Amino acid sequence: MTTSKEEPGREGFLTQISLWLPTISQARGSWGKEDSELSTKEIKIISRLRHRNLVQLQGWCHDGGEFLLIYDFMSNGSLDNHLFSPKKAPINWPGRYKIARGLASALLYLHEEWEQCVVHRDIKSSNVMLDSSFNVKLGDFGLARLMDHELGPLTTGLAGTLGYMAPEYVRTGRASKASDVYSFGIVALEIATGRKTVDGVEENFPLGLVEWVWHLYGTQNLAAAVDERLVAEFDEQQIECVMIVGLWCAHPDSSLRPSIRQAIQVLDFDVALPILPSEMPVPTYQYHQSISPNTGSNIQPSITNSSLQYGR
Repeated sequence: MTTSKEEPGREGFLTQISLWLPTISQARGSWGKEDSELSTKEIKIISRLRHRNLVQLQGWCHDGGEFLLIYDFMSNGSLDNHLFSPKKAPINWPGRYKIARGLASALLYLHEEWEQCVVHRDIKSSNVMLDSSFNVKLGDFGLARLMDHELGPLTTGLAGTLGYMAPEYVRTGRASKASDVYSFGIVALEIATGRKTVDGVEENFPLGLVEWVWHLYGTQNLAAAVDERLVAEFDEQQIECVMIVGLWCAHPDSSLRPSIRQAIQVLDFDVALPILPSEMPVPTYQYHQSISPNTGSNIQPSITNSSLQYGR
């Protein structure tokens, strides 16, 4: 048996640990009784997900309120390490474009192509895994929720990672396909710029990544946002497309975001780029009283150490 060092990391409600077996990894986490009953049901369903751009859940068990999930092992780790770590060689542009397109494909499967809609709720660069050939695999379904395709947003309570969470989700605690699309847009911008969403990107522009890229878009200077480590080794049309799609998906108004299918059509150059406002719009919210199908009661959004993380 081959040994490898343990690499614990906290993701969602799960602790991920590399096992001795080189082809699988383990995620362990604990839930309360009510969450445990819900999670058992949903893990059984999620274990049936099959897509080339999803980390495959190979097995699971539940004992005494603790879950143990077994996933395929991703030898190249997570996307954030390759985008933000100075110890890693930067991924070239063709590789980054493939990652953005593969992540979109995974989300299309979850939102539209499987028998139920799966809202991931924690799409971020550290949950985008890379196999030995740098093929993208979306992982960590610890916060995922199921809904019927025809239903609107679910009142789930607030959970996820700051910097990747849609403004209306932070405000209302209602997760939706649109809030997943927002998170995808943030990752797309990180892929193109090589910058973290939660960091001030420049001394004279201390706001977040979306505001900065939108400012450059409005001044017709998107080229200034491109990751400087790419030098000139990128397709200008593709990288402009990824950034504009990223802004479109991260639109503050959820009703003006595309579906992930519409985003893919633009990424594939099947339809024209959207024309966005030159200035970033102000978020707007619509309030609807909703009964959670999971708990039978209203759930108010709340921020807790167990459910909310800071982007990394």
